Amino acid sequence: MVNSYFANPLIFIIDTIFFLYMIVVALRLVMQWAGWEYHNPLVQFIIKATQVPVKFLRQYLPAMGKWDTATIVLLLTVTLIKMLIIGLIAGMLPSGLMWIRLLVAELFLLFIGMFTVSIILEVILSWVAAAGSYNPVMPLVQRMNAPLLRPVRQMLPPLGGIDLSPLFVIMGLQVLKMLVMPLLTGQV
Repeated sequence: MVNSYFANPLIFIIDTIFFLYMIVVALRLVMQWAGWEYHNPLVQFIIKATQVPVKFLRQYLPAMGKWDTATIVLLLTVTLIKMLIIGLIAGMLPSGLMWIRLLVAELFLLFIGMFTVSIILEVILSWVAAAGSYNPVMPLVQRMNAPLLRPVRQMLPPLGGIDLSPLFVIMGLQVLKMLVMPLLTGQV
C-alpha cells in the first residue's frame, strides 16, 4: 500500500490510463458488432492501438462466430490488471467471487458510459454538422447507437422534427445502471 497522501493521485492516474485503453478495446468490440467502415480514421486508430495484443491472443484464441474472442479476453485482462493494481495501491483486494462481480460491474459501467456518451455525441454532432460536410465520427456513432435508438424511435410518435429518442434511451441506460449495479456490487 502506497502512502495515503500519494495513493489518491496515483490511483487517479492509473484508473484514467487504464480506462482510456479499456474504451479503445471496447470500441474494437463495438466496431465489429456495428460493422464500422475499415477505412475510417477512428477505426484505423482503434485497430493500431489494439493490434499487437489482439494479434498475439488470436494465436491461441479463435473467434467464436461473430465475436472476436481475443478482443474480449484483452478487455477482461486489462480490466483485471487495473483492478489488481488499484487494489494493491489502496490496500483493498477483493476475495473469491467478488473479483468476478467487480469485473462484471466495471465492464457494465464501461459500456453504459460508452453508449451514453456516444448518444450525446451523436446529438451534438447532429446540431453542429454543416450541410454537405463530412464528419468521420458521425456515421460510426450512428451505426453504434442505431440498435438502441431505432426501437424507441418506432414507438414514439413524430413530434414536429424533434427526436426525443436519445433522451429516453439515456434515461433507460441510467435506470438500468441503477437497477443492476447494486446487484453486482452487493449493495442491495
